[in-house]
Amino acid sequence: MTLLPALAFAQAFRVNDIRLEGLQRVSAGTVFASLPVQIGEELDGLAIQNATRELFKTGYFEDIQMGRDGNVLVVTVIERPAISEIAIEGNKAIKTEDLMKGLNDNGLAEGQIFKRATLEGLTQELRRQYVAQGRYSADVEATVVDLPRNQVKLQIDVDEGDVASIKHINIVGNTAFDDEELIDLFELKTTGWFSWITSDDRYAKEKLSGDIERLESHYLDRGYLKFEIDSTQVSLSPNKEAVFITVNVNEGDVYEVSDVELAGDPILPEEEMRLLLLMREGQKFSQVLMTTTEEYMTKRLGNEGYTFAEVKGIPEVDEETGKVKVTFFIDPGKRAYVNRINFRGNTTTADNVLRREMRQMEGASASSLKIEQSKVRLERLGFFKEVKVDTKEVPGSADLVDVEYTVEEQPSGSVGASVGYAQGSGLVLGANVQQDNWLGTGKRVGFNISRSSYQTAYSFNYTDPYFTPDGVSRGFNVYYQSRDYSRVNVSSYSTDSFGASVNFGYPISEIERVGFNVGYQNISINTGPFAVQEIIGSPRRITNAQDQYLNNADATAVAEILNTAPLVEYDFSDRLLDATALLDAQSPKGFIDENGDEFNLMTASVNWAKSTLNRGRLANRGVSQRFSLEFSLPGGELEYYKLNYTAQYFQPLTNSLTLRLRTRLGYADSYGDTTELPFFQHFYAGGFGSVRGFKRNTLGPQSTPAQVYQTQYATWTDTNGDGIRNTNEVSNLVYVANEDGTLTTTQLNNNNNTRNNPFGGNVLIEGSAEILFPLPFIKDQRSLQSAFFIDAGNVFDLNCGATQQNCFDVDLSKLSSSVGIGVTWISGFGPLTFSIAKPIRENEFDETEFFQFSLGTQF
Repeated sequence: MTLLPALAFAQAFRVNDIRLEGLQRVSAGTVFASLPVQIGEELDGLAIQNATRELFKTGYFEDIQMGRDGNVLVVTVIERPAISEIAIEGNKAIKTEDLMKGLNDNGLAEGQIFKRATLEGLTQELRRQYVAQGRYSADVEATVVDLPRNQVKLQIDVDEGDVASIKHINIVGNTAFDDEELIDLFELKTTGWFSWITSDDRYAKEKLSGDIERLESHYLDRGYLKFEIDSTQVSLSPNKEAVFITVNVNEGDVYEVSDVELAGDPILPEEEMRLLLLMREGQKFSQVLMTTTEEYMTKRLGNEGYTFAEVKGIPEVDEETGKVKVTFFIDPGKRAYVNRINFRGNTTTADNVLRREMRQMEGASASSLKIEQSKVRLERLGFFKEVKVDTKEVPGSADLVDVEYTVEEQPSGSVGASVGYAQGSGLVLGANVQQDNWLGTGKRVGFNISRSSYQTAYSFNYTDPYFTPDGVSRGFNVYYQSRDYSRVNVSSYSTDSFGASVNFGYPISEIERVGFNVGYQNISINTGPFAVQEIIGSPRRITNAQDQYLNNADATAVAEILNTAPLVEYDFSDRLLDATALLDAQSPKGFIDENGDEFNLMTASVNWAKSTLNRGRLANRGVSQRFSLEFSLPGGELEYYKLNYTAQYFQPLTNSLTLRLRTRLGYADSYGDTTELPFFQHFYAGGFGSVRGFKRNTLGPQSTPAQVYQTQYATWTDTNGDGIRNTNEVSNLVYVANEDGTLTTTQLNNNNNTRNNPFGGNVLIEGSAEILFPLPFIKDQRSLQSAFFIDAGNVFDLNCGATQQNCFDVDLSKLSSSVGIGVTWISGFGPLTFSIAKPIRENEFDETEFFQFSLGTQF
């Protein structure tokens, strides 16, 4: 057998067979598949050279030799070693799995063929990653350990070093603005108190580039048209732990605008386009005003269908006068028309649900305003975490575009058994189907069976937001509820109610709707023995007592006789006086005394709502308002009305901070034959959605505990002579009068709750100011909302009872308030909300609560 290099084959020969030698792990099939030589083929030096090259391309071999044994082609190979194990040590700042992923992406993984050149390049990449984190002294060393059977182990030792921090930022050449003002523009900072959280003192080339752009914009927006960055130096201390940044600037002169002109083809009337100009003659030149004017004009042309319009502001400097003329060149391009509107990412929601929100129609001219308006309407549905829109040219057409909306679905309800917990309601168990996007149809459907310490509820509701194609909604609701209000910090009573209602909503504009609701309700009030005076009149008569009384002296004598041993017979019947007049005078009427405890009502409501919020859930931009009037129809068993107004306003403060203002106002009263506002229609305040930091429903007027008249037996005859007062031996249970002629009373105590309970009122005032901020260390913030807040509010009553505590006429100085932090997370099993709050203003009888949370209840 003869082994020769490819070029040494002096004569061509015909291959009768091919023999492979040196294979260990690589299969013969892999070699034959890559080898461009077939049996029976005539082979020369050039063909051998080509075959060798093709085998090297597979990357499996370190060396390949071709030989000839008669007419047999002999291929002898030395395989590259395989990676048996990869071990990484010393890394903390970057997780091992992240480093492993980087190795795998570069073809280095256990079981793969080892390539030394790739490993060397990868160590440099790992060092670059550490430099990006500000670890300039980091070092990565890779060691290859040979193992049996042509395998290797890769040992990667990482020395992460320390994070280098910015010690000094210096700006040279500035005279118009001081260093402090300019450095405040930088995202990069020198080490401060909170740098360990914000990491703003870690140098990054990308951040410095952004800071340089902000510095340039600062000057250009203030007339320094010739401003330049001469140079930027970044230096490290010898120990590579400190970074020093120096920026050399040339400010130039301030230029004033001498004239503003339009050029090109504006399409629209010039006077209309000039209304969009933000630059005026005599102003200092400002780049931000110039670019904003470009954007306004581009959007305006886009609204007319000129999707590809270009507007360019061109400043012309006159060095002699120190002024600049700005010309806006307008190129509208061709008017574009929408070919197709496509949707992506809606795995649950049907296309027609998205399509009916479109204000941009297929076949119509493409309007930037309508395309964006359609995007906002999709966001307001509350079905999606995020909505993106992209306009793409149709290949082969100069005037057609496709509009593509990409959505990311988020939970819009819950299905199945539910377990939750909420302070005030306790454990919530139930089976429910509550979907705002039922089976992707956009319809709201809910069936609920739930039970908690507070209520038992069964309900079915249905709403079709597009009952008609133009957006008229229709819905209905059927329900039964049994509620024990004493479980949620409300006076001791319970209600059983059932009813049904139908509602319609009508769009007035893109952002306004009016709604109407008509329903029937049956409600029964159950008071129990401890019902407060405002519900049932108090003091209360004793059921088996006669309408007679003993005066205080006689009652004292009876008590003395009862305590005498041996007991004797006594009879004070001849001293009894008529108590009817006193009982009538001292027994005021409660609501149920005057109005009954069961009612059949026909109710109605009308509401108006306006919203420019950017999202259906967890909004962070826009304004919303809602006003409603609810009332029972005249002639019913109860006649009352309630006015409610709610509003919220969002204002971005920075790229990451948003101000949210919220208010809720309410007023209610009775009319007609109903003597007062039904107590079960009162407003309450405190807790989530109200004033956090105070127990649920505990703010505002409190009820008056019930009282009963004190009684005494007036006759006893010891018939059996045993000296024991038996039940069948006493008679004439009568009342006891005080010395001033009034009947004696005593408070009726509930052993489970002896305090005065909140009773609510007919006026509600609430307000809140929040700063929304992103939570650190959490990448996806779209289902989270966190806020620092100040809440204030209270419930008042214009008809406070003489014995009610904490009851005030409307008085803003009596508003309770708190400050704290809260977080809401829209999870797959329902919203989770918690807050930590501390009261900063409270009234005497307010009840505070530092930590509050709710899990799995309705949002």
